[in-house]
Amino acid sequence: MQETYSQVSKDIRSLRKLRGLSLTSLAQKINRSVGWLSQIERGISRPSLDDLKAISQTLDIPVSMLFDNIPGPEIERGYIVRKKNRRTYSPFEGLVEELISPDLTDNFEVVLSIHEAGASLPETKIRQTQEVVYLISGRLDLVIAGRAFKVSAGDSFRIRGEAFTWSNPYERQATALWIVSPPIY
Repeated sequence: MQETYSQVSKDIRSLRKLRGLSLTSLAQKINRSVGWLSQIERGISRPSLDDLKAISQTLDIPVSMLFDNIPGPEIERGYIVRKKNRRTYSPFEGLVEELISPDLTDNFEVVLSIHEAGASLPETKIRQTQEVVYLISGRLDLVIAGRAFKVSAGDSFRIRGEAFTWSNPYERQATALWIVSPPIY
């Protein structure tokens, strides 16, 4: 069982540290002991679904990001992510995000986002991140720090902790590659 939860354990530890939380502070926030949380982070104990929900809420990530992707061959783990093994998240209708990074243990993450035709971000976002986005296909309308932009396939843009929103009022879906630091999922 330890192997099944090893990546989730590493992701929890990495995200906790990136958010500046000690073992003690995270354990207090989720109403668990430091020893229990330490065992989770070391892959010794299995967290329940309720535990994963509490941890994800405290770390401000979707709980689905704490589910293991389908494991590939041992030699590929931590290096290769096969398309069929990506962790997928759909925060709202019209957007599907796939984690391209092997895990959440780096200082950044890479996410493939599919913005359906007619979709838009439901509310303006401000994240304490630096993000560079490359639009692979389609078009998006953006507002970053109060400035409006239109981007097309082949264009890229950057967001540095600024208020932003996006919409796809066009007839085709748009696909974008997001590089985000620190990881948010």
